[in-house]
Amino acid sequence: MPIPIVNSIASWFLKKRFHQIDLFLKYPNEVQTELLLELIETARDTEVGKKYDFSSIKNYRQFAERVPISCYEDLQPSIERSRKGENNIFWPTPIKWFAKSSGTTNAKSKFIPVSTDSLEDCHYAASKDLLCMYLNNNENSQLFTGKSLRLGGSKELYKENGTVFGDLSAILIDNMPFWAEFSSTPSSKVSLMSDWEHKMQAIVDETINENVTSLAGVPSWMLVLLNNVLETTGKNNLHEVWPNLEVYFHGGVSFTPYQEQYKNILPNSDFRYYEIYNASEGFFAIQDRNNSSELLLMLDYGIFYEFIPMDTYGSTEQKIIPLSEVELNKNYAVIITTNAGLWRYKIGDTVRFTSIKPYRIKVSGRTKHHINAFGEELIIENAENALKEVCIKTASEIVDYTAAPIFMKEKEKGAHEWLIEFKTPPKNLNTFSELFDNALKKLNSDYEAKRFNNITLNKPTVHIAREKLFYDWLKQNNKLGGQHKIPRLSNSRDYIEELMKLNG
Repeated sequence: MPIPIVNSIASWFLKKRFHQIDLFLKYPNEVQTELLLELIETARDTEVGKKYDFSSIKNYRQFAERVPISCYEDLQPSIERSRKGENNIFWPTPIKWFAKSSGTTNAKSKFIPVSTDSLEDCHYAASKDLLCMYLNNNENSQLFTGKSLRLGGSKELYKENGTVFGDLSAILIDNMPFWAEFSSTPSSKVSLMSDWEHKMQAIVDETINENVTSLAGVPSWMLVLLNNVLETTGKNNLHEVWPNLEVYFHGGVSFTPYQEQYKNILPNSDFRYYEIYNASEGFFAIQDRNNSSELLLMLDYGIFYEFIPMDTYGSTEQKIIPLSEVELNKNYAVIITTNAGLWRYKIGDTVRFTSIKPYRIKVSGRTKHHINAFGEELIIENAENALKEVCIKTASEIVDYTAAPIFMKEKEKGAHEWLIEFKTPPKNLNTFSELFDNALKKLNSDYEAKRFNNITLNKPTVHIAREKLFYDWLKQNNKLGGQHKIPRLSNSRDYIEELMKLNG
């Protein structure tokens, strides 16, 4: 089909969809309230619905008073029953798929329910919206002249008791309409290979001769793949391999640490980056403008949002607020109620609102991945912005990093210990450490207060990690590929002690 016709069809879909998007842009809180009441009505005769008497809930206040906040451990017994084939526990339609997510720890795997409603009205709807927004902002796009190189998880799908579990990306690939196979590369067969290292080379072999126009996947693992492509082809940059490559759709981890490395292998100034915010639990936000770091919170995907201000999180003063009460530039933990039967569920992410009209966000970190051993409230967003600034000043490049507190001993003050793997190390590590410390002070007033005259915290200690240390750690823990991530910041020393031993 000629490209002008394809883009015209996409524009037609876009106009229809923009009418719906415009509705939640103009009336966000009304759309969210209506959605909540629809979810409650749909699930009124489920086990959960009867337990909390959904049939008598008429507004958000009653819902919030009656239904408790939950985490995975609270829901696990119900999810296990659902995985064994029981129906109508937390959602009325049968749950066939479960997205397996193990996070960054060695803890038991999570199995997140994925309903037909969430597949169609959330995950696939978001994919269409992403393409529509991109095409709307880039009218001369040649996206559909070639294929999208997608890099999903490394796990195949497993059947058990009539239900199926695996990486969310594997579930999405397995359920894609047949025509999507023709517009994507590699093939589903290669995409669902379970051995990550063999799969990487198979993807390279299958894609280097394709006309790839877009990339989609997690930045850390995509970078590994793209470097393998350059190594195999002997080319200087990816535009020499795929001349029509125009956009990278990325999500899963912060793009900040990888930005400069991508610029090196994708040097064309008009190359586009589009960020998404999704997880096994749902698809939440999309970059809706070129060259923006803000994501539009999507309010009609069957997900109702609540938030916990992080300055009260986990305390006796903890409060939970709806979308209508959020404030700009405050850090919030995200709570979701979904069309897959997750009711007031803590997903573990934190966000910051950069705009209220419309609601736009930046993902700032994880509720468990921060350092607050001394009241410094250091979050991932602080760390990555500081590292980016210092890498530019010292002409260095980072592959991966982790950090943990050095706890006080007797009269010795505390500090932060950083283990950083560099692609291009700084010429002087002491200069790097000093600049990094100053950048953190500038970005985080709590950190600055604790560092003032070394009152509580000494200067950070920075170690250089050997090449492939973090890759080897992930491999050792059976966490190569997919959504698996390095634990960036931790209040405990468990990760860093393991990594330091492996570092030799």
